[in-house]
Amino acid sequence: MRIVKYPHPTLRHKSKPLRRVDAELKQVVAEMLEWMYRDRGIGLAANQVDLPYRLFVMNIESDPAAKDQEFVFINPVISRRTGSVEGEEGCLSLPEIFAPVRRSEKIVLSAYNLRGEEVNLELSGLFARVAQHEYDHLDGVLFIDRLSASSQLAVKQALSDLEAEFHGDRNRGQIPNDQQIAARLAELEALRT
Repeated sequence: MRIVKYPHPTLRHKSKPLRRVDAELKQVVAEMLEWMYRDRGIGLAANQVDLPYRLFVMNIESDPAAKDQEFVFINPVISRRTGSVEGEEGCLSLPEIFAPVRRSEKIVLSAYNLRGEEVNLELSGLFARVAQHEYDHLDGVLFIDRLSASSQLAVKQALSDLEAEFHGDRNRGQIPNDQQIAARLAELEALRT
């Protein structure tokens, strides 16, 4: 497992719901949390680690010792959004890129946890922002898709640099071609969704 970077195709893949919580999924979640902490993130979606599942993890403290702040959301649904607030965002799949993004101030999120129990939460502040950011990932939406024209212009060179790095890695055989990635994602979906 590793965190994939823009413009990796899995980041644009619409994730599929999971059917069950089992030991294998718990191991995936543990590894996702490790990667999130290693890269000093506060949220990580499954497609950021090249998996096609509707799953994300969060710890807005970014502290592996704060286990009570770890959240796992399986098959999440945002049912209500209220208010609007702008704040700076970044992304582990778009390293060193930060820009202001407008999000709902409050949301109601329903999902399943790692015990297979349904949870319903009313979220606000940073918790709501991170949940919306990660939820977008599950639909193949990146925070750069939500930027104003001036903010898009400000990050254009950084995105071009990431694209050049990606194509260089692909040319060196470190990243499979799009057809191979699509076939692998379809195979993984067939196993768990």
